[in-house]
Amino acid sequence: MRRLTLTMCSAVVAVTLAVSGCGGGNQSASTSATGSTGSSSSGSVTRADADLVIWADQKRADALKDIAKQFGKENGITVAVQAVATNLDTNFITADAAGNGPDIVVQGDDKVSSFVQNGSIKPVQLSESQKNKFVANYLKAVTYQNQTWAVPYAAEGLVLIRNTKLAKDAPKTFDELVSSGESLVKAGKADKALALQVGDTGDAFHMQPLFSSFGGYLFGEKSDGSVDTSDIGLDKAGAIAFAKEISKLGEKGSKVLTRSIDSSNSINLFSQGRVPYLISGSWALSDIKKAGISYELTTIPGFSGQQAARPFLSVQAFYVAAHGKNTSLAEEFVDNVVPESQTQKTLYDAEPRPPALKSLLATESAKNDDTAVLAKSAATAVPRPKINGLVWSDPLGKAEAAIVGGADPVSTMKAAAKTVEESLK
Repeated sequence: MRRLTLTMCSAVVAVTLAVSGCGGGNQSASTSATGSTGSSSSGSVTRADADLVIWADQKRADALKDIAKQFGKENGITVAVQAVATNLDTNFITADAAGNGPDIVVQGDDKVSSFVQNGSIKPVQLSESQKNKFVANYLKAVTYQNQTWAVPYAAEGLVLIRNTKLAKDAPKTFDELVSSGESLVKAGKADKALALQVGDTGDAFHMQPLFSSFGGYLFGEKSDGSVDTSDIGLDKAGAIAFAKEISKLGEKGSKVLTRSIDSSNSINLFSQGRVPYLISGSWALSDIKKAGISYELTTIPGFSGQQAARPFLSVQAFYVAAHGKNTSLAEEFVDNVVPESQTQKTLYDAEPRPPALKSLLATESAKNDDTAVLAKSAATAVPRPKINGLVWSDPLGKAEAAIVGGADPVSTMKAAAKTVEESLK
């Protein structure tokens, strides 16, 4: 693997994680302390003082320490890995525009379009042989305007997590899931039939499997794969059928779906052992295991007589900043280090999400049933449209929450479609 050879005044590598409240003060990699980046009085994040700077959330920052340290040693440079606790994407866009942002940022695929539109990232330069090593669906998620904008390292789709002591067998359809859950509630063995995030303002990401099963879609797709914003699907037949179904399952119906369940309590409800089913991702497994819940993962079943349930694809990836101070170093790391099997294995071990490399994915799926199911879900998952998520996720989520709460399904979905149409003008 090619490595940069640089002449520097110091060959000491410092993997830094600035401590919250220290205004950018750093700690070297020789310590085990980690933390969030400091902020200025304006609330912006301060770039660490290093040759190469990487911004990520806390989990990714922790996992990258040793990888960054090795890269620094091999190239005789200092490398800083900063954990940005909140608003990583907006902090990155602002800092990059001002010329004091990182060289690399680790973020989800849903940020591609906003990063490109703000001129915050550069395309990555993967060879065809490198691209062939990745799961095609994962690369598609970070492809926009016929260019690849990031190197993926992990992906997954939402899955059904089942308490096997409450529900012995996996449901074949969503209708069967509802019936099973309701029976357990009526028998006093469960408090809720299902833990699915809705909340007061909705959650279009977690509701997507149900939406897709009825043939619901957000936007049409042009022949080149780009979003066709002239074809808004929120008021089409599939979306209306979905809306009528969640109305039946909502608070004025069977109460399988309720706004009282949101991101703050859905996993905890399941971990208490009184809910048979949870729709979530790998991030839920740590709490479930700590609680000692006997569980099994399966793909989310579709409704009887309808299409398969297809969640959104969620991809984690490395982006090269457009205005970083050391673009060549950033490109070397992202284009050549991130695709290495050992790099992706280190990141996988830190947080077991299906790896983006096909060979590593096959190896880890054979060893871990959870990884295999998460990967199976991701294989047919729907890449999120490359358009500002607020354009569609906010009105769709609010419409779904309103319908679950008792609003008329047809008029509510038509109003959501109109809101999206207006926002695109």
